[in-house]
Amino acid sequence: MRKVKSRSWKRQRYFKLQDDCMSIWYKSKKTGNPKSTFSISDIETVREGHQSEVLQSISEEFTSDRCFTVVFRGRRGNLDLVADSAQEAEHWIQGLRKLIDNVKNMDQKEKLDQWISDWFHKADKDKDGRMNFKEVRDLLKMMNVNMNEDHSLRLFKMADKSQSGTLEGDEFVLFYKALTHRDDIHRLFDEFSKDRKKLTLLEFVDFLKHEQLEQVENIEEFAMELIARYEPSETARNLHAMTFDGFLMYLRSPEGSIFNPEHEPLYQDMSQPLCHYFVSSSHNTYLIEDQLRGHSSVEGYIRALKKGCRCVEVDCWDGPNLEPIIYHGHTLTSKIFFKDVISVVNKYAFRVSEFPVILSIENHCSIEQQTVMAHHLQSILGDKLLKSTIDGKVPTRLPSPEELKCKVMVKGKRIDKLEDCLDGQGQDHYTGEVTDEDEAAEMDDENIKNEVKRKGKGSKQHLAKELSDCVIYCRSVHFHSFKHSRTHYRSYEISSFTESKGRKLIRESANEFVRHNAWQLTRVYPSGFRTDSSNFSPQEMWNTGCQIVALNFQTAGEEMDLNDGLFNPNARCGFVLKPAFMRVLDSTFDPEHPKDTDGYRPLNLTIQVISGQQLPKVTNSKHGSIVDPLVRVEIHGVPMDNGRQETKYIDNNGFNPVWCETLSFIVHVPDLALVRFVVEDYDLASKNDFVGQYTLPLITIKEESFGMSGTGDDRGATQIGLLAASLNTDTGRVQEREIKRENREKDSETANS
Repeated sequence: MRKVKSRSWKRQRYFKLQDDCMSIWYKSKKTGNPKSTFSISDIETVREGHQSEVLQSISEEFTSDRCFTVVFRGRRGNLDLVADSAQEAEHWIQGLRKLIDNVKNMDQKEKLDQWISDWFHKADKDKDGRMNFKEVRDLLKMMNVNMNEDHSLRLFKMADKSQSGTLEGDEFVLFYKALTHRDDIHRLFDEFSKDRKKLTLLEFVDFLKHEQLEQVENIEEFAMELIARYEPSETARNLHAMTFDGFLMYLRSPEGSIFNPEHEPLYQDMSQPLCHYFVSSSHNTYLIEDQLRGHSSVEGYIRALKKGCRCVEVDCWDGPNLEPIIYHGHTLTSKIFFKDVISVVNKYAFRVSEFPVILSIENHCSIEQQTVMAHHLQSILGDKLLKSTIDGKVPTRLPSPEELKCKVMVKGKRIDKLEDCLDGQGQDHYTGEVTDEDEAAEMDDENIKNEVKRKGKGSKQHLAKELSDCVIYCRSVHFHSFKHSRTHYRSYEISSFTESKGRKLIRESANEFVRHNAWQLTRVYPSGFRTDSSNFSPQEMWNTGCQIVALNFQTAGEEMDLNDGLFNPNARCGFVLKPAFMRVLDSTFDPEHPKDTDGYRPLNLTIQVISGQQLPKVTNSKHGSIVDPLVRVEIHGVPMDNGRQETKYIDNNGFNPVWCETLSFIVHVPDLALVRFVVEDYDLASKNDFVGQYTLPLITIKEESFGMSGTGDDRGATQIGLLAASLNTDTGRVQEREIKRENREKDSETANS
């Protein structure tokens, strides 16, 4: 097939599905040199036809039925391909989709078998189906383990039952199990198992009650369900018992995770006003690189929407042939058509979440092209576009996400107020005016703001009535003060400002900010000086209840980790209900002084970090050396809660490091706190290298572990057992972490203290 990167870059490649049906290998047809291999598990989806900008650019040369795009997980670029025939393209599209489904539907045992098979194929260099000791030594280095040669030779000879000097099939499985022996889990298993071979039903129930602190109504029935789900031995299942292999699979399962499975589906009340929710929001969504010369692409919108983003930015300028374009104005970023972006929104807006999508329109267009924008919004989105209030009446409060399901809302300037329109007093002419000062409040670009200042506050910007009429519940207004907003503005109006203005308001009147956000939406976006597409910490804005905290989704880092962590629960729908104390107009909450808040209830958080398993190597580390891992636990929340502690580093062991260290925190506002686990490769001479991370809201850690209920009961000192928390790298998951609760015999007493 042809691999396509641009209209002018098209190269022949030979593609082959490997025998394991889990990886694709390809090489250059011209040179014959191997190029790359990628795993089926790395593929997110396959799009058929001209569904990428690259393939659209060659649509006249190659028909749609010969083209398809392989979309990878994480931040890896897409692979655009052209087959020699429509039939061949169809074979690949359907085949890849079938293989992707197979991976998704694997149970834990199948995943483990595949994992072992992957390592075997990596180590079997001469592809003879067996491994000699040299290949085993190379395997250990690949697996990030620096093992004494005598010890590795003992493991090799132990597994070599045939005494052939090589390992094959079941022998390699024996070697792998010996290599991945878990002393920490065995100790836990032996503590509850009388014969140290299996857990009887009563022993497993004892573990669930006293170690996991599970509080389900029928604990024995729950235990039998877990045994049926995770125990690989049919004999053990029939005896309602669990072997060590089943026990390990359970600990790696969602039920054994730190994350409360009850918070994974849609569990929050979605019938409250929009301003009562945090909203996953993207800034300069069209950019997938920097803000000066970066590439603009509809792919930015696809990726954001598929991550559950519910507010995307559309920066509109006059384009050729009366077609508005989107790019970062006054820069060298590339341009895309407005209509193409709206088509992508129409296609992807509600694939991940049914709740509303907000188009934050930054309007720099002429009247003529504004009219074209309005036409595209209405003709492409159709009934999805919100064109009037949901009940035809003047709103006294914002509608809820539930009431706005499958609706696209436009945020922007409006000529008149909704009251005038709904009372039949709206303007009949086709254009209106808004002050440039108000419009500048919505602009991210500092040059534009300076230009407005030079022109003077009295200058006006013309606005097409057709586009104005598309704005219903998100009418952009300039922010003067909290008092001015209470006096002059309505609940359906929204103010936007930069991160620096947000910080200034927090310093001056944080509690007023909280009260303001209890009735009106606020959007905060990165400074225009962040030309590298870096991000500010969204936590400080969430602390005051700001709903639409817009981040550069294309930039990985701590800030996006926090965003992903906050919006991971609640079915990843893009809306998370704010704490109750941030949803009332007379709130006493001040993030700068949380102890003065009504119902102030701090808690003690104690985490014991036990061990890690099979950490990946750092791609750009010191000559591909084995990592020296440490674990850092961070608390992100109100200023009093922000803190971090870390373990010692383990020298030269990324395969099975053991820390067994206890870290303790006092958390003053648990409802706003995020817990971030970071694994780094320690480096004495320079900055540590990032290995992986996992972030989640403190309140989504299993409530049983807290000894608290969802009814607001007093929260005492807390000890939490963290099991199988998956780590995320820039391109996806790393391996699972085992973190254990200490002093279990004191849990009952502690929870009620």
